Amino acid sequence: MRNVYLITAFVGALIFSIFGLRGTKFTSPPIDVFPEWAFPSMRHQPKFRPQSASNFFADGRADRMPPEHVVRADLPVRNDDHLYYGKDATGAFAPGFPAALTVDGKFLARGRDRFTLYCLPCHGAVGDGQGITKQYGMGATPTYHDDRLRNMAEGEIFNTITNGSPNKNMLTYADKLVPEDRWAVIAYLRALQRAQQGTVAEALSASDQNEVAKARKELGLK
Repeated sequence: MRNVYLITAFVGALIFSIFGLRGTKFTSPPIDVFPEWAFPSMRHQPKFRPQSASNFFADGRADRMPPEHVVRADLPVRNDDHLYYGKDATGAFAPGFPAALTVDGKFLARGRDRFTLYCLPCHGAVGDGQGITKQYGMGATPTYHDDRLRNMAEGEIFNTITNGSPNKNMLTYADKLVPEDRWAVIAYLRALQRAQQGTVAEALSASDQNEVAKARKELGLK
């Protein structure tokens, strides 16, 4: 009988230790049952507290400025609706690119880099919607080369990258791309569209067109 009491007490203590304090908030740190030197825990890892000092850095501060292109949701919103929201003064989606950005070769190269990383798997290398995800059961991915997207304002495309598509086939990329990078992706997207829809007359001067025509004729090409 004595053993029955002991077993019952042990089972009761075990149940209480597991379930009895669930949901209780404690102000003191938990007791370490095992010594730290034998079983190290993440609680005691070396780290800096916010706004603490550090002899490691020249300025003596543990807090560091975020690196370039880091995405942070707590940064203050700036006063440029076109750049940060893709909208004009009336609240409509704005066409074109924000005046604060310079669309040049470097900007396009950045867009191609970000596009390759985040967009290519679904939209394909040329933006035709034939990405690798199609082979794994991905639903219909729109091509950038239809009239709807060619005529869509850049600001609306920016909004889709920021907030995702209405049908939720595409989720937000605001946590992966800073606003400037979203515009760079859009610039590269427009370059892909141009490559598919552009004509010789748009790309070459009249004299260059004559040279091309002459070369084709000499080669026996139509």
